[in-house]
Amino acid sequence: MAKTILVIDDNNDLRENTAEILDLAGYRTLTAANGKQGVDVAVREKPSLIVCDIMMPELDGYGVLHLLRKNPDTQNIPFIFLTAKTERSDFRKGMEMGADDYVTKPFEDIELLNAIEVRLKKVDVLETKYAPTPQGLTQFVRDIKDTGMLKQLSEQYAVEQYAKKQNLYAEGKRPRFLYYLVSGKVKAYKTHEDGKEYITDLYSAGDFVGYSALIEDKNYDDTAIVIEDAELMQIPREDFLSMIYSDVNIAAKFIRIITQNVKEKEERLLSLAYSSLRKRVAKALVDINGKFNAAGTNTNPATPINPIEISREEIAQYVGTATESLIRTLSDFKSEKLIDIRNGKIVVSDTNKLKNLLY
Repeated sequence: MAKTILVIDDNNDLRENTAEILDLAGYRTLTAANGKQGVDVAVREKPSLIVCDIMMPELDGYGVLHLLRKNPDTQNIPFIFLTAKTERSDFRKGMEMGADDYVTKPFEDIELLNAIEVRLKKVDVLETKYAPTPQGLTQFVRDIKDTGMLKQLSEQYAVEQYAKKQNLYAEGKRPRFLYYLVSGKVKAYKTHEDGKEYITDLYSAGDFVGYSALIEDKNYDDTAIVIEDAELMQIPREDFLSMIYSDVNIAAKFIRIITQNVKEKEERLLSLAYSSLRKRVAKALVDINGKFNAAGTNTNPATPINPIEISREEIAQYVGTATESLIRTLSDFKSEKLIDIRNGKIVVSDTNKLKNLLY
């Protein structure tokens, strides 16, 4: 269904020309000849987005925005101001009142269409339900980047080469960067008092690493190390925080996903404490396989599946058990045809059966 755009402008020619541009671009267009009319139409029709002139008789653009932001039914509708060059110095007032963007008159058609597209994409992103996982958060940040709102997240940042076993950051250190994993694999882990490691997260190409400490403004509570030669983009802490907090809605959604991710980690810790070793190993294999091997989620036996490319020791660290105990459980799973071993590497044969182990 076409998105509805409301154009509020007292200049008849400009209003009708703008409406025609939007019609040609595939939007359903509504118009209003003054601010009071515009508020009535917005309340009645609840458009997807509003384009509004600032200087109008009876009720100016600031008044329109003020009334719509006070109304719960219209307060979240994206709002773009049309402003003459002479008013440009006043646009900050509108932004502080809650406008999403402004376009300076006279404007090119493409300039207005781009501004509208960015704001509508933002609404779609904020309404999407993202998984409470590092991957869900990564997708959220990537979608925000695609809207054009995070222009700083670009190729301006150098991509660094990291060798296997090289540290990204260490527990207790202050974060300086958000890391974007271009290629390779990274694990995050904590070290217990007895010296054993427990893997807290696994990351592959396309993931962002180290965001929790940045958002929560605290030292790292785990250590991240490269487990397969990697390329990483380093985004300075200040740039990342400015991106996230430049929009309160984006910041709020980001923090909600992080909070859910923390809850999921706590549930995994409870599972480690109370589930049987078989169930813990089964869940770990499903998690790791889904993370590092997209084909591994296919349960069709005729479809070739790639092996899990991390070591037995690292899988044991993820499960929270001794490597010897893991190996015994893997041997049982192989005899039950839940997994296969090819060239010394684990291949998940039946994802559904592993997910649904009863004990």
